[in-house]
Amino acid sequence: MLTNATERPLPPHAPARRVPIYRRLYAQVVAAIVLGAIVGHLFPDFGTSLKPVGDGFIALVKMIIAPVIFLTVATGIAGMKDMSSVGSVAGKALAYFLFFSTLALIIGLVVANVVQPGAGLNIDPASLDADAVSSYASTAEEQTIAAFLLAIIPTTLFSALTSGSILQVLLVAILSGVAIAATRPKSDLVLDFLSSASEVIFKLVHMLMKLAPIGAFGAIAFTIGEFGIGSLASLAALIATFYLTSILFVVVVLGVVARLAGFSIFALIKYLREELLLVLGTSSSEAALPTLMEKMEIAGCRKTVVGLVVPTGYSFNLDGTNIYMTLAALFIAQAVGIDLSLGEQVALVLVAMISSKGAAGVTGAGFVILAATLSVVPSVPVAGMALILGIDRFMSECRALTNFIGNAVATVVVAKWEKALDTDRLAAAMAGTPMPLPTEDIERHERTGPHSESLAATMENAR
Repeated sequence: MLTNATERPLPPHAPARRVPIYRRLYAQVVAAIVLGAIVGHLFPDFGTSLKPVGDGFIALVKMIIAPVIFLTVATGIAGMKDMSSVGSVAGKALAYFLFFSTLALIIGLVVANVVQPGAGLNIDPASLDADAVSSYASTAEEQTIAAFLLAIIPTTLFSALTSGSILQVLLVAILSGVAIAATRPKSDLVLDFLSSASEVIFKLVHMLMKLAPIGAFGAIAFTIGEFGIGSLASLAALIATFYLTSILFVVVVLGVVARLAGFSIFALIKYLREELLLVLGTSSSEAALPTLMEKMEIAGCRKTVVGLVVPTGYSFNLDGTNIYMTLAALFIAQAVGIDLSLGEQVALVLVAMISSKGAAGVTGAGFVILAATLSVVPSVPVAGMALILGIDRFMSECRALTNFIGNAVATVVVAKWEKALDTDRLAAAMAGTPMPLPTEDIERHERTGPHSESLAATMENAR
């Protein structure tokens, strides 16, 4: 257990009583999702017209992701005494991501071979609409390893904050943090400025999260209004197989990992219920990235570990997307009557390991990755993606939820490996009674206020 932070009571203004259920964010998001589904089903045209509402909320959240990541990582690294631990955290995180991402690909492959959700459909490949997926296929062709690596480097030092690329922001934040640490105490003024800026940004995060129910309502109303609940029935076997496989992956695989790390996967899901409902409503795990980073700190993970693992995981640890990729690829092959050999299936997995990283951050990434993967096996027509184009929106919700939970687990595990996990705070958070803020956060509140207030509010809502 970490012992470098003594405990002090919460600030006097912190909420002392339980918040009524109707004022809790997760309850409001649940109500918004249900209402949005009803509106989309009963008034499909109106529901479809609400797309800008959901897109607008996601755009607002994406607007602050870059500064959240930059400030968290840069200030965390700048305050470290041992710079070698940065490389240690990054190395262990990437090793974890590679193992579990590959495992997810293999699980999807095995399930598809056992269940065979596409068997018996006997679809003629010539009847498929290739134009419907041409844009995804062309995007996939542009995703190469070299292009991916070069894309990590921003055009300028400041363009990383406006490019929308998480990896570019992460690179600049790491370099800035190391530079600040190497020039202290001369750079203390810069560090103080960034620390104060983080107070403002996290206050902004909590202000925007109050709009989450509105964003979830618009996103769900559009999804149901545009595609209709009836569109699920025609491909129910694939949807059911994917959802069940993802649930088992979270409960069994990640559940075992969580237990070995000293916590329950179900307790973690309860702790992150507000964020998970937001991801469900918006079909975007990015919508909950800022508050995930904050809650992981509250749960006892060192700030530097959170700052490195969570953003990197959003590009390299896509468990749900990987399960979907191999499962969908074999579904298409089975649907058009193609029997892939073991060698071809292994090739799918090997290429998917690369393409899943190269398409990170691309709009419609799940479809882009799938197109890149299918292009390796000429016998499977890329046009077969048209079979699942109509239900991809419903599948994306499950992908996002699985990816989100996987990154939360990875953060705790890497923190434990690095001996950067306060086990008492983790146990308290998992029990629904987060411990008081450390002295450093109280002192920060006394200077500037906003961030400690938002932390206290988050802790109270988590109870």
